[in-house]
Amino acid sequence: MKETAHIEISGMYCAACAARIEKVVSKIDGVEEVQVNLATEKGRVTFSKNRTSIQEIINRIIKIGYDAKIDRQNHIQSELEKRREMTVLKRHFFVSALLTVPLAWAMFAHFTWASFIDVPELFLQPLFQFALTIPIQFIIGFKFYERAWKALKSGSANMDVLVVLSTSAAFFYSHYLTFTHLGSSAHPVLYYETSAFIITFILLGKFLEARTKMRTTQAIKQLYQLQTKTATLFLNGKESPSPVDRLSPGQVIIVKSGEKVPIDGEVVEGNSMVDESLLTGESIPVEKSNGHTVFAGTINHNSNLKIKVTKRDSETTLSQIIRIVEEAQASKAPIQHIADKVTGIFVPIIIVIALLTFVLWYWIFEPGVLSAALEKMIAVLIIACPCALGLATPTSVMVGSGRAAQSGILFKEGKFLELLGKSTTVILDKTGTLTKGEPHVTDVYVEHVSEGEFFAIIGAVEGSSGHPIAKAIVAEARRRGVSLPIANEVVAIPGYGIKAFVSGKDVLIANPSYFLKNKLYIPPRAGKEIARQEQERKTVMAVAIQNRFAGMIAVADEVKPASKAVVSGLKGMGLDVIMLTGDNLETAKAVAKKTGISKVKATVTPQQKAEIIRALQKQGKKVVMVGDGMNDAPALTVADVGIAMGTGSDLAIESGDITVIKGDLSKVVEAIQISKATMTNIKQNFLWAFLYNIISIPFAMLGLLAPWLAGAVMAFSSVSVVLNALRLNRM
Repeated sequence: MKETAHIEISGMYCAACAARIEKVVSKIDGVEEVQVNLATEKGRVTFSKNRTSIQEIINRIIKIGYDAKIDRQNHIQSELEKRREMTVLKRHFFVSALLTVPLAWAMFAHFTWASFIDVPELFLQPLFQFALTIPIQFIIGFKFYERAWKALKSGSANMDVLVVLSTSAAFFYSHYLTFTHLGSSAHPVLYYETSAFIITFILLGKFLEARTKMRTTQAIKQLYQLQTKTATLFLNGKESPSPVDRLSPGQVIIVKSGEKVPIDGEVVEGNSMVDESLLTGESIPVEKSNGHTVFAGTINHNSNLKIKVTKRDSETTLSQIIRIVEEAQASKAPIQHIADKVTGIFVPIIIVIALLTFVLWYWIFEPGVLSAALEKMIAVLIIACPCALGLATPTSVMVGSGRAAQSGILFKEGKFLELLGKSTTVILDKTGTLTKGEPHVTDVYVEHVSEGEFFAIIGAVEGSSGHPIAKAIVAEARRRGVSLPIANEVVAIPGYGIKAFVSGKDVLIANPSYFLKNKLYIPPRAGKEIARQEQERKTVMAVAIQNRFAGMIAVADEVKPASKAVVSGLKGMGLDVIMLTGDNLETAKAVAKKTGISKVKATVTPQQKAEIIRALQKQGKKVVMVGDGMNDAPALTVADVGIAMGTGSDLAIESGDITVIKGDLSKVVEAIQISKATMTNIKQNFLWAFLYNIISIPFAMLGLLAPWLAGAVMAFSSVSVVLNALRLNRM
């Protein structure tokens, strides 16, 4: 039996750490898949419960030097822990910086251009520098030694190994010079400040990186803030507070003006405007009254609403959205595997390059000068830490998927952020995607009676039918505020329509062919209007009252207002747009004409849609399927990326790889734009990370980069990657 577990992992400092954990965990018998995210400090493991356990996996991670525990999805607790870690980092940095100041001051004595700077004699004393550096190297820097030892013991090398090698080389060489020159009047050239600078700059970089990374989770924080812990329960005519997690379907709660809706439900009393913007991306408040669905996290604006609970706290739309966003942010985009492959061999290669640098300088460039060779080797070791490389993808995925969620677009995994932007063909379903998915009254023609009386009569007759067209007519009558009388002796005419007796009058509602077949008179002007509506592929019903033609009503599944602009936007991106529908060809062509689609395939079954997609994929096309998430499930599954149009209370979240909340088709264009922008951002991060190492390592080898400067540049390279990812928030 398979199980997927989420793990919180702390102690990771570079991409090599994440790669090492993945490598070790993947070798455990029973583990099928493992993903470790450096940016979120979380892992996701899929394993067979019959062959291993989550505790065994956690123990293995702890054994190789990292802290691990089951992720309890407690965002508040996780936030507090991260803030505590930042406080410790900040304290260590300030203590280290304070102790480094005298060492930095003493550095000026080595430079002829800085002769005008007065350096106190005490600062030049080797024993004084030794005493200042010990707490930096072995107390503040103890964690580096601890993690490096655990990494080496488990057969790997990470950033901590590079830091320990470089700072230890500088410290112990200076220590050797200090105690071999005791009593000498001349001060030897020491490198205590190199060790202190490197550790101080790394701590500063890690602190800034941690603080900046917290901003990358802004979207998920906003979603958590939408959740409320208590609700006002209405029971036996009395109000009382109740924890939200104890509410069950069927109970009634009261949401007052200005309060957040605590749980999904249906309005049973009241009328108000509800702000759904942070849930759907729609800025305009939506009117809610009896029978309307409301969602947890939305804000009630005007007046009190009495709401019947329809879902448990863990099943609400908001809970599902949070779960999907967390999954997406914890997952990897395929492009991340480039970094994984590089970092897997990066640290050992850098150690070899550093040793080669030492050998070249000690035996060729400056023979016998140990200090010069050591300095260049230290610079190479410290400049090459692969931190920026490890953060390049996950930070962009976190910000990009979070930004999409704020707009009502849910990416299930990071890989779909990458795949969507690479698409070449977009297939659109018609009903519910390009159109509203339900019939609406579009046109009315009336003779001999007023429109009010006309809708009262036909609304009464159709009120007894469950047919979609009947529902559309009744909905239009109610929208017009018409009071419906009682219909008697209702008889269905199979294939044609319905007849009944209303307010003492015989009423017939049937399609025009029935009128022609039974030689019922239709006035010429009405006949022209009926012909025009039928040419537009609308469903037309003619009405006779007391055997006299009284009017006609046209019903159609209306095209969504955004459909034409969306199709135009997709074409503008160079994408091939195709409509697939199970409807008849003439109706499909009418919708295609209105939306600007030139490629149409009609009367296709859900299975045939899937076959058409497979055929396109065999031609090398990258196919995106956009559907309503129900009858389009086979096509959504087969496509490279499936986009499910969530509607109302049924979000169809499980149907596609991406879900568009509220079924807003314009979000498809926005999703592709976010995908492309995120991939561009990742490539920028990779370019910076690779160029940083390609350029800086030769500089360090040639002695053009002092070790302390290498430490500063390395520390800020990671911060620059995170800051670049944060630019996605401006989309």
